[in-house]
Amino acid sequence: MINKYHRTLYILEFKRSSDRNKDFLRVKEDEANEQHRSIIEALRAAASEWTFEQINFVAGRRGALVEDDFYNKLEKLNVQAGKKDKFFWHMCNAYAKRMTQ
Repeated sequence: MINKYHRTLYILEFKRSSDRNKDFLRVKEDEANEQHRSIIEALRAAASEWTFEQINFVAGRRGALVEDDFYNKLEKLNVQAGKKDKFFWHMCNAYAKRMTQ
């Protein structure tokens, strides 16, 4: 996602994890950050006038989604307040449909 006005490129990553472990969010965040570290470093070297920010969305295999984390990340993307609940609902609903197929 690109914000030309602020010269920011957001790298969005979606991860699924076993949500049996209470640290699943932190573990997957760390994994995703490491996975893209070299790409982001190369982008920064090539376009130093831009900001590159990675935003990781993590959902558990049993449907866990850390609501505060999800909303905070939508806020970083400047999603309007009234649309955040809609995004959250769609994510949960899409996951529920997938689990029943």
